[in-house]
Amino acid sequence: MARTQAADYDAKREAITDAAAKLFAEKGFAGASVSDLAERCAVSKSLIYHYYASKEAILFDVMKEHIDDLLGVTETRNGILGNPQQEIHALTKELLQHYVGAADRQKVLLYELSSLPAENQTDIKSKQRRIIAHVESLIGAAKPELAKNKARLSAKTMLFFGMLNWTHTWFKAKGGITRDELAEMAAETILGAL
Repeated sequence: MARTQAADYDAKREAITDAAAKLFAEKGFAGASVSDLAERCAVSKSLIYHYYASKEAILFDVMKEHIDDLLGVTETRNGILGNPQQEIHALTKELLQHYVGAADRQKVLLYELSSLPAENQTDIKSKQRRIIAHVESLIGAAKPELAKNKARLSAKTMLFFGMLNWTHTWFKAKGGITRDELAEMAAETILGAL
């Protein structure tokens, strides 16, 4: 007879990935052990292995949940406002809200992708490419003449992500500027540069 899943199974996995995101962001994937994670979660190491087969599987879930959220933000916004400039502003706000709210996961995504097995890397990278392609199409629509120069369009797109991806390293929510104001500045920077 198959064993039934506990009612709180998903909540426990989420608690493990939340703790793992913090731990991997602090110590790096190689520097963190499953024992460290078990201690952080106040559970046994064997309980961690009940929910995840390996440390790499935990890392994959940390990244997958984050990239799926970013992809969801990107794809649900797809053309809602119609105007590409307004869409860039709106998308920048939503992405930045998510980035800043998921600083540990963002850091893990940026620094630990090579720690995943190849097939998991492929999954994450394909989702990253979909997000990048969406933003690239928006920037191209906002400035059609730029769309004719693929190298410059790609560079502008990656500059956009460069602005947003690293906010976790310096942005303080209690500072003198709000996340929305920061998003407006980022959108204006990319649009002004067009």
